[in-house]
Amino acid sequence: MSAQFFITGTDTDAGKTTLAAALLNAARQAGCSTAAVKPVASGCESTPAGLRNSDALILQGQCSLALEYAQINPYAFAPAIAPHLAARQVAVELQVDSLVAAVQQVLDLRAGFTLVEGAGGWRVPLGPTAMLSDVAIVLGMPVILVVGVRLGCINHAVLTAQAIAADGLQLAGWVANVVDADTACLADILATLDERLPAPCLGRVPRLAEPAPAAVAEYLDLDLLRLSC
Repeated sequence: MSAQFFITGTDTDAGKTTLAAALLNAARQAGCSTAAVKPVASGCESTPAGLRNSDALILQGQCSLALEYAQINPYAFAPAIAPHLAARQVAVELQVDSLVAAVQQVLDLRAGFTLVEGAGGWRVPLGPTAMLSDVAIVLGMPVILVVGVRLGCINHAVLTAQAIAADGLQLAGWVANVVDADTACLADILATLDERLPAPCLGRVPRLAEPAPAAVAEYLDLDLLRLSC
């Protein structure tokens, strides 16, 4: 059976890619085949093979399926700005249908565990009206939320969870990723998140000097996702 999730964050730099890579790593350790998609990425570097995004390359490194880079990151832009603004600078129109079709190609491979990583937070624009969250809505994907634990994260996390529910999607789980090790009242913040978020906490990840996928995976509990791959 194939498990497929959309992973989003409370904000930019919440740690989506770090946690996505760790979840893929943990799934591989559990015996699942793995695949990932980051449909839109800005802040890409020019290489002889074309534009490459460091986050997408990290995801590619945790995929057991042999995916081409273009399958993982079909829309890559150089400027390190919001995706819709980066696309506008090169006269590309980001369409929900096109992104859904690109993601669906990877989902159709039926890896045991597939993650689709968003960009920034839940309400990242694609254009005048469309949002990147529309891709998850069209595909009806359950969502994993990465909470970047710092001052203000409770508000961001609760609002994001409410938006996901309002969009008719299931919040399958969330991860507390401590991005500020000096956050005051850390234990109380984590307890409040436990109380307010209507989904299981898949793990609490401290600030790590070397957040390699295998190291971060040690803090995660994939059993809560009830994988059967």
